[in-house]
Amino acid sequence: MALCVALLIAAEFMPVSLLTPIARDLHASVGMAGQAISISGLFAVLASLYIATFAARFDRKHVLIGLTALMLLSLVLIAVAPNFLILMVARAMLGIVVGGFWSLATATVMRLVPESQVPKALGIVYMGNAVATAFAAPIGSYVGGIIGWRGVFWAIVPIAAISILWQWMSLPAMPSEAPSPVSKLFGLLRRPHVAFAMLGTMLTFAGSFCIFTYLRPFLETRTHVNLTQLSLLLLALGMAGFLGTSGASALAKRHLHLLLGVLPVSLAAATVVLLLVQRSFWSVGGALIVWGTLQSAIPVCWSTWLSKGVSDEPESGGGLMVGAIQLSIMSGSALGGFLLDHFSVTSTFIGGAVMLLLSACIVGNGRRIQQPA
Repeated sequence: MALCVALLIAAEFMPVSLLTPIARDLHASVGMAGQAISISGLFAVLASLYIATFAARFDRKHVLIGLTALMLLSLVLIAVAPNFLILMVARAMLGIVVGGFWSLATATVMRLVPESQVPKALGIVYMGNAVATAFAAPIGSYVGGIIGWRGVFWAIVPIAAISILWQWMSLPAMPSEAPSPVSKLFGLLRRPHVAFAMLGTMLTFAGSFCIFTYLRPFLETRTHVNLTQLSLLLLALGMAGFLGTSGASALAKRHLHLLLGVLPVSLAAATVVLLLVQRSFWSVGGALIVWGTLQSAIPVCWSTWLSKGVSDEPESGGGLMVGAIQLSIMSGSALGGFLLDHFSVTSTFIGGAVMLLLSACIVGNGRRIQQPA
């Protein structure tokens, strides 16, 4: 599952490191190319709403393998896309995989390991996130400069095929369960602590991806990096993800609600620091390490909250949370692209920071998002 997560993250956010060449090759603006990320978010939202109902009819193992096969097909389509429309279609297919896989991930982990091991197991799964963040962006930008952005996506295809085979061999059978209707998913929003948590989740992810999606244009236009420097900075950003993921896994047991409030404030502060030191390569590198550490801790913390805050309905809760996250990624990326095209990358970063601060206000001291005793 961690390998599949790594591939999903790499495939979903690879355009971040390849935004400029994709836009140039497909005759689109950088802001338009950024919508390739937001369109996957739209279809991920739709998939997350219905995947629990669909998956209940089948063995969970077969559902996960089928989603991975669809990811492989989308990678091939991206690699051969002759125009922006085909790219968006392929990204829509990838969005279905993202929404489906992530919606089922926490509930699947809860079926695979004892309750006491769930935070640790989620940390392992999200380590795939850290691996992809660490290596996908810098390798994508560097290798893309040598073999082109299409070659980068072709390189992921055989790894996706290996992932399918590995899942088939390693995952146990997980028989179908009672159907989980969509109405149950939305019914969770009647619980006040869930409603506040979803709002906090959405603002956090919208803010972070409003910034993250447009890091390459920022580094190219403000820090004036070359290809090698860009790859090094993205590698530093990604490597920091290991620290953030492992740190969040260790701290989430005792300080979960504190982390959910502090992380977005700290991420907003790190974003402001990026703007203040934008001309200095080494200062930007240091700020990106901090930024990457904080940003990678957020998904682990919210997934841990899900396993505790909606423990009686993990699949419906997973679908609701993934829908909220993907809607946020879509809207955050879209807003960031709009601000970039019509104003500047500074406006994009400030807009993201404001949403992060609003998220912290929603979470507060954590009482609003705690499940009633």
